[in-house]
Amino acid sequence: MVSLTPRGTLRIHRGYAYASDRTLAAVVRFLRPGAGRTARADARRIVLAHDVERYVTSRRSRLRRMSPGDRPLVAALERWRAELNRRHFDSALPAIPIRLSSRMTTRLGELSVDTATGRAEEIAISRRHVQEDPPEEVRDTLLHEMVHQWQAEHGHRPDHGRLFREKARALGIVPAARKVVGGVRTD
Repeated sequence: MVSLTPRGTLRIHRGYAYASDRTLAAVVRFLRPGAGRTARADARRIVLAHDVERYVTSRRSRLRRMSPGDRPLVAALERWRAELNRRHFDSALPAIPIRLSSRMTTRLGELSVDTATGRAEEIAISRRHVQEDPPEEVRDTLLHEMVHQWQAEHGHRPDHGRLFREKARALGIVPAARKVVGGVRTD
């Protein structure tokens, strides 16, 4: 929700645009270099207490605004998802929406998870990735995100830890996705 890139750029969830001054001050304390462990922990508690989801447009309304040009691309991704689900997960993963994102400049894909329930909500794939890269790479990205969905469906936090790496290798994909996207190497 709040992080600094290696180049020092602040990345913050859009829901913090409506945060109180106290919460924004906690963001600054949390990110301040040299902040002590106790100060960071207190700031983290305040930052996470802000209900960011309350202040953002729901994913469903964003999906309804899909541009007509995206429909065939998303339909292809949904067909691949169904095929990969049958082949690798015995059709056990529930269908969730797939969305193309023009905003993804350093990532190829992302799984969104409901913070309250831990359930997978949506898979977003970089529009640039879909339009410019070979279909096999896009399918691997989709399968990568489906492994994260599998983690969420089994009550695990989606991450790139041991469980993820084991499952990814078992499915024949490289656990660490690295590619140059927009001149920046992704992980």
